[in-house]
Amino acid sequence: MFKGTFTALITPFRNGSLDHEAFKKLIDQQVAAGITGIVPVGTTGESPTLDSEEHLEVVKAAVEYAAKRTLVVAGTGANSTTEAIHLTQAAEKAGADASLQVCPYYNKPSQEGIYQHYKTIAANTSLPVMLYSVPSRSVVEIGVETVARLANDCPNIVANKEAGGSVDRINQLIQAVPDDFQLLSGDDPLTLPFISCGAVGLVSVAANLIPEVMVNLVNRCLEGQFDEALELQKRYYPLLTGLMSLDSNPVPIKTAVSLLGHCTDELRLPLTNLPEEKLQKLKTILKTYSLA
Repeated sequence: MFKGTFTALITPFRNGSLDHEAFKKLIDQQVAAGITGIVPVGTTGESPTLDSEEHLEVVKAAVEYAAKRTLVVAGTGANSTTEAIHLTQAAEKAGADASLQVCPYYNKPSQEGIYQHYKTIAANTSLPVMLYSVPSRSVVEIGVETVARLANDCPNIVANKEAGGSVDRINQLIQAVPDDFQLLSGDDPLTLPFISCGAVGLVSVAANLIPEVMVNLVNRCLEGQFDEALELQKRYYPLLTGLMSLDSNPVPIKTAVSLLGHCTDELRLPLTNLPEEKLQKLKTILKTYSLA
C-alpha cells in the first residue's frame, strides 16, 4: 500500500484559517505529478498548532480534493492515546485511506508505553496505520523491538516512517519485521540509501515544491536504477538539505512554496517567518533550480 512517494503537505493559511483554494491547487499539483499519496496534518502541516476542529477540517478537505485520485494518509497521532483515537476514528469516518501516527512526544513514555499506545489505537480503527518515529521531535524513538512487536501483534499496523536519520536503523528494522511490513524514509536526502537497504518509499517534504523530481527519484530507486537515482540525488541535494537546515520544518518549505505564488507564507506561532538573511539564502537556492 505504501510503496512509492507520499507528500507531507503544508497547511496553507490565509488570515488565520485554512486557505481552501490554495490547498486544493496544491493537491491537484501533487496528483498531476503522479504522487502515490498525500499526508495532511503531519509535522509539515503544522499539526501541533491546529485545534481538533481545524485538524479534521484539513483531513476532510484533503479527502474531498484528492477525490480518490491519490491516497490520503491522515496525520492523526497525538501524545494522548485518547486524542489519537478520536482523531483517527474521525479521519476514518471522513474517508481517509490510512493513518500516520507520530511517536508520543513530550511525556517520554517507555517502550512498553509506546507499544500499548499504538496497540490501543490500532484496536480502535480499521485503517492501515503507519508508525512515525522521529526522535528529534518526540525525544524518544519507537524501538526496533517495539516496531517488530507491533508489526506482529497488530494486523493493521503495516508500515513505519523512519525519520531518525540513521541508515543502520533501516538495516536493523529489515531484520526484525515481517517481510510484508513496509519501511519508508522520512528524510528526503536519505531516500536513496534507505531504499537501497530495503525501504519501499518516501514521505517527502520537498515534494510540496518539486513533486515530479521526488517521484522520479523514488521510482528510479525502486526500479534498481541507482546510477540515475544518484545523479538526481547529487543534483538536488543542496535544495533538499536547504529546505531542512535554514529553519525548523515547515518554515523553509512553506516559504519556498509561497515564493512560487502557490500560497501565503503565513505560519502559526510559535513558528515565525524566515529572517531576511535566511530568506535571501533560500531565494538563491531556488534560483539555482529555476524555481524562483
